[in-house]
Amino acid sequence: MKPVALVTGASRGIGAAVARALAPGHDLLLGGRDQAALAALASELPGSRAWPVELTDAAALAEATAGIERLDVLVHSAGVGLLGTVADTPAATWRRQFEVNVVAVAELTRLLLPALRAARGRVVLVNSGAGLAARPGWGSYAASKFALRAFADALRAEEAAAGVRVTSVHPGRVDTDMQRAVVAHEGGEYDPGSYLRPESVAGAVLLAVTAPPDAALTEMVLRPAGGA
Repeated sequence: MKPVALVTGASRGIGAAVARALAPGHDLLLGGRDQAALAALASELPGSRAWPVELTDAAALAEATAGIERLDVLVHSAGVGLLGTVADTPAATWRRQFEVNVVAVAELTRLLLPALRAARGRVVLVNSGAGLAARPGWGSYAASKFALRAFADALRAEEAAAGVRVTSVHPGRVDTDMQRAVVAHEGGEYDPGSYLRPESVAGAVLLAVTAPPDAALTEMVLRPAGGA
């Protein structure tokens, strides 16, 4: 029987790439909101099934996790990136950013901790370069990613005795739909070759998941070779 991995944000981009990278060695729960995209990916990956849930709906999240008694891998890839200067960012944007990027992550992890402890599992949080350094126009997004890093650090320390390992992955800019929206917002010209491929980030996640027992990968930083 293969170990079980749950990947959020699996309908596209980095999450879908992570699912494909983990599929040969894991049975997968594919988390996301786009049921058609999840179903299509599940049909492509034997041993996987769609796990559609709104991560910010506490009741739905509790119901969706209720039957999971053992979980070997939890990859948090879902997130939102809402940009704007501090002067132009209303409270609603700050709340939405933190609700998706931090609170939903914390609640899903909390609900699944018994299952992760049972498996001495791995938790991987796909963070961002913005979780290490804030840039103008990225204030609320970077703040949420700094908070996500702090969450990972606390979780790692608290669950070490239970054998749960926690890794933060900080990619630079990645060739995704979100990146296209960012470049359009910035008024630039989009060049996919300037960014990391989702598959490259997925490779880092796979490394964290498959690291030998004597190696704890706490943080991984990836930057595009092109310098974006």
